Amino acid sequence: MPFNTELTRALGIAVPIVQGGMQWVGYAELASAVSNAGGLGLLTALTQPTPEDLRKEIRRCRTMTKNPFGVNLTLLPALVPPDYAAYAQVIIDEGIRVVETAGNSPGPVIKKLKAEGIIVLHKCTTIRHAQSAVKLGVDFLSIDGFECAGHVGEHDITNFILLSKARQVLGVPFIASGGFADGNGLAAALSLGACGINMGTRFMCTVEAPIHQNIKKAIVEAQETDTELVLRRWRNTSRLFKNKVAREAVKVERESKEGKFEEVAPYVSGKRGRQVFLNGDKDFGVWTAGQVIGLIHDIPTCEDLLRRIEREAVAAMKSTQSLLVGEDDKPAEVYGVGKSKL
Repeated sequence: MPFNTELTRALGIAVPIVQGGMQWVGYAELASAVSNAGGLGLLTALTQPTPEDLRKEIRRCRTMTKNPFGVNLTLLPALVPPDYAAYAQVIIDEGIRVVETAGNSPGPVIKKLKAEGIIVLHKCTTIRHAQSAVKLGVDFLSIDGFECAGHVGEHDITNFILLSKARQVLGVPFIASGGFADGNGLAAALSLGACGINMGTRFMCTVEAPIHQNIKKAIVEAQETDTELVLRRWRNTSRLFKNKVAREAVKVERESKEGKFEEVAPYVSGKRGRQVFLNGDKDFGVWTAGQVIGLIHDIPTCEDLLRRIEREAVAAMKSTQSLLVGEDDKPAEVYGVGKSKL
């Protein structure tokens, strides 16, 4: 394999690609397929209803791949918060060596994981949050641009700026997340200083993704404009697939005089979103998708996808390198104007 980055060396993977930890998608089928293809597959901890269910899923994944895989543990506001410490303890007990964390107040969980020598990759949507995570001792940062699916933050900063800023000010290696689907994107991320990329929506549209074929077809047919920003009024902005329910939620959000979350809550039910992936009705509930849907045109296996990205990235980097000229080389003319006339 042609890649040798801080990410591939630390995680023991061949291709610097991490599968996003997606709710209702990050099961063993997908995680193992990504890991078998040379990337890092991730199980989504809170997709499992209890810590013991996560333990079973970790063990099931181990029967499906001998390669490294990790677990995503996202901490988000909830009326009845999950027992994050118990989920973290299962991760530790089961010998998982890589964990992706995200969300609010991750300090206690990160401290618990780092005490056991686990590699922690923390996802951030701003440089300020990234700097706070560095102080917590994370090993890698996942810089999540405004293009991403799900929780985009409240600052609307795209990856082109975020990654360059991360390169300038962060002392911890980082990967790029949001807007990546092909090898040209990987090559661009590496050029901007990242040591790999995270892909979520692209992996939803693979053979092994455990979601209904109709949803995969909906992604293939979608354009980059087919997402909707919801819950901005409550500073919990999420990028969702632009379907009937998402549009209705936005309408309520914009027209409500009271601004009570209870008015929009029925439209953004996670339970209905989960059913979308099972029944194949793209309009049954809200579901996350990034702007990258406009770059997705097929439903390959994870193996075929990663081999293709690998080839494209190598070709892109070689093509860029070919644009360089040596000091002794004669510069090419620009529209017939020689160097002496410039």
